[in-house]
Amino acid sequence: MTPKTKRIALILGITLLLIVLILPKIISSNDSGSRNRTPAGRDQQMQVRTLIVQPQNMGSQVTAVGTVLSNESVEIRSQVSGQIERILFTEGAKVRKGAVLVKINDDELQAQFLRAKSRLAIGEQQAERQRQLFEKNFVSEEEYKNATNELNIVKAEAQLIEAQIAKTEIRAPFDGTIGLRFVSEGSYISPATMITTLQDNSRMKIDFTIPEKYAGEIKVGDRVSFSVQNRPMQFEGKVYSKDSRIDQTTRTLRLRALAANPQELLLPGSFATITVVISERKAMSIPTYALIPELRGHRVYLYRNGKAESQPVEIGTRTEDMVEIIGGLQAGDTLITSGILQMRPGMAVRPIGNKQAELQ
Repeated sequence: MTPKTKRIALILGITLLLIVLILPKIISSNDSGSRNRTPAGRDQQMQVRTLIVQPQNMGSQVTAVGTVLSNESVEIRSQVSGQIERILFTEGAKVRKGAVLVKINDDELQAQFLRAKSRLAIGEQQAERQRQLFEKNFVSEEEYKNATNELNIVKAEAQLIEAQIAKTEIRAPFDGTIGLRFVSEGSYISPATMITTLQDNSRMKIDFTIPEKYAGEIKVGDRVSFSVQNRPMQFEGKVYSKDSRIDQTTRTLRLRALAANPQELLLPGSFATITVVISERKAMSIPTYALIPELRGHRVYLYRNGKAESQPVEIGTRTEDMVEIIGGLQAGDTLITSGILQMRPGMAVRPIGNKQAELQ
């Protein structure tokens, strides 16, 4: 055998050996690939998010700005002049209706009242004596009436002094929170002197205006939502009153809403951004991102029997993130809300979430 022939035989032998060694691995790899493709075939279903369509509260929205006010607010002042004897409140504290806040010195009034009571006792004795004498015809009717009138005058004087004494005790007119005080014990005050303020912040009023064109649409009881600059959350309230006329200067209607404030997060005087929901009603509504606009209308995709089905719909009112459906959907339909651009009618899909709870 020539060297060349030996060389060729060696190359062929090596080639056959390599084929014997590599072929089982190729077969094994193909089998493994086949096994791996089987689950992949089952996973051809597209994962989508869904929600169960249910009637929701729906209505047009009007945005306005306004001011947050206390439910009740008053400046505490005295009805009489005098020197402050005691201050019985703490700044920022809560007080109950009728609690004494300030006591003004009433020594002079007490002396006058003591004198009036003495005169009253004497007047009652004289009137009783004149009555007995009149019944026995010892005095005339005129003398008896004069004694009675004198008694009534003394009673009125005593009641007047008693009322003046009562005014020396300045009481809280309602439950609320005391503000800062502007006087001290020993200060001489008059009705013009502001002592402190009292706010009832358990509920808050929201004062705002809307354009004239919405005056006929909004009514007492309509919902409002609002936010204030010093709080990140949204607050809820209801319109409880509206003005009886349109402002001629601004062509707006003034309204007032009432909102609960149990934690007193809202402070009077805050600037509020208000959204009013008008003509609210129950309607079938879906998120705007689930709606597909077309040349001849709109459609959505519904999940039925493991597949996506295209469904034409008729739309009504739109809000910022919701759209009313007036035809094409029924309560309980499962709406597909994700993967809309990749969706095709009849495509196999698999739900991975349900947003029903998020919308209610």
